[in-house]
Amino acid sequence: MTRTRLRTGFVGAGNMGQALIAGLTHAGIAAADIGIAEPDIDRARTLQEQFPGLALYTPSELAEQARTLVLAVKPQILPRLAPALAAAVTDARPLVISVAAGTSTGQLAGWLGPETRIIRAMPNTPALVGAGIAGLFANDHATPADRQTADQLLGAVGTTVWIEHEDQMHAVTATSGSGPAYVFLLIEAMAEAAERLGLDAGTARQLSLATVSGAGQLATQSEETAAQLRTRVTSPGGTTERAVAVLQDGGFMELLSEAMKAAAARSRELGG
Repeated sequence: MTRTRLRTGFVGAGNMGQALIAGLTHAGIAAADIGIAEPDIDRARTLQEQFPGLALYTPSELAEQARTLVLAVKPQILPRLAPALAAAVTDARPLVISVAAGTSTGQLAGWLGPETRIIRAMPNTPALVGAGIAGLFANDHATPADRQTADQLLGAVGTTVWIEHEDQMHAVTATSGSGPAYVFLLIEAMAEAAERLGLDAGTARQLSLATVSGAGQLATQSEETAAQLRTRVTSPGGTTERAVAVLQDGGFMELLSEAMKAAAARSRELGG
């Protein structure tokens, strides 16, 4: 096999893979320098139409040809996929970046080879609009240059945060990985409550979306903590104070904590 040494190869080209490809091409990387291994041929063809020059490979071919190999498949698939890549990874020695929840670098090294350079990433779905954040962990074989490569890849669709203890990835998963769903549920709940208060569905949705988006931007840009910002909008004896009291008395903080504990526990279970 002639080795062309693609810049980046994606094993799995679902929503996250597509977002990362879009981010790379937007950053100026040619689609011809990117390859995919995607079993859904219709999806692969759609991506090739969206990104002219994008080539389709088998997983093992991609492992041979890509300098950086991104494993963007569901964690349940990795135990049977990764061992099939071992020979190619050992031969070509790409940097392996895994976005599979719960799967440790140790497990990946066990399947792919003990000296494999591995970075584990937990991005989130706002990457689809370039507003994601990814937690990153590098194994001992990954180099500073590898870390820079991961920063560039995930940074193309948002921001990155490095952690030094891999066990913390479960907390990252529970916080930012699963976190968008908590926010979407909040939007859903606010909109439904607004309708029950008399607003039409369109207005209820618009107000809820803009409020969550605006509050997020304010919190991001402000030097004050979330607690301080909440206090600023909670006037004594006012409407917000009464609403917040209902949430706190109903165990909102404790319930969210329990939800995140459940997410972290599931992350550990997925790791086996």
